[in-house]
Amino acid sequence: MKKVLTLTIMALAIVFTNEITAQEFSGMDKSPADIATYPSSYKVSDKLIKVVYSRPQLKGRSLSELAPEGKVWRTGANEAAEITLYKDMMFGETSVKAGTYSLFTIPEGSEWTVILNSKLNQWGAYSYDESADVARIKASSSTGDESLEAFSIAFKEVDNGVHMILGWGTTRVAVPFSLSM
Repeated sequence: MKKVLTLTIMALAIVFTNEITAQEFSGMDKSPADIATYPSSYKVSDKLIKVVYSRPQLKGRSLSELAPEGKVWRTGANEAAEITLYKDMMFGETSVKAGTYSLFTIPEGSEWTVILNSKLNQWGAYSYDESADVARIKASSSTGDESLEAFSIAFKEVDNGVHMILGWGTTRVAVPFSLSM
């Protein structure tokens, strides 16, 4: 009787093990997610800013096709980018409380509008709600020497703060942040 019980348990274990290993995983996302932080060094655990975003690629298309001028853009691909401020900060000249916000932009030539919005978990900019904006600033756009195939975010220290640099193609947008006074 013990042999039958043992064999039955082993057979069930094999059946359920096969079910577990049969799990299907999706392939690589065409616009993989990335995280940019400030300070960016992995040696500094006390971060001030973290941005989670997806990295679309130009693939022969123009920036204006993918992020049209004058229209709200999710600042990346897939879900709207989300930015976490771990301390109260100045976003340009606007004071913003520590927290997590959706990050939207409106490309406008040499000056982009950058938006922090309180509604999280948004897919694209389809359900963007201007009434949920926490802050809007104008950020200067310039042209970089190197062309970036994939949309990228990095941070650059400047006097009295840091710029979050949005880069795609040869476009660079400097978004100013500093600690709240």
